[in-house]
Amino acid sequence: MQITPTVAHPLRRDVALMQQAKALEASFLSEMLGHAGMGEARDAFGGGAGEEQFASFLRQEQAKQMVEKGGIGLAEQLFRALTERADHAG
Repeated sequence: MQITPTVAHPLRRDVALMQQAKALEASFLSEMLGHAGMGEARDAFGGGAGEEQFASFLRQEQAKQMVEKGGIGLAEQLFRALTERADHAG
């Protein structure tokens, strides 16, 4: 008979919730960076639709790095709200 700790399941849930919260914060930051004009095509590589498309990929990666370095705290707030909701639901 194998006994598994009851703490393992909530920890996995928390890790998954934090990953989702960070992904949402990164998406938010990417949009805000785009609206702020970061990565706008300036004809640095010849311009065109391709440059605009790749600029969005760059913004998304920059936003992910910002979140990994602490971000703006949105992921933590989302995580707290999600865990409270999950705790009350179950």
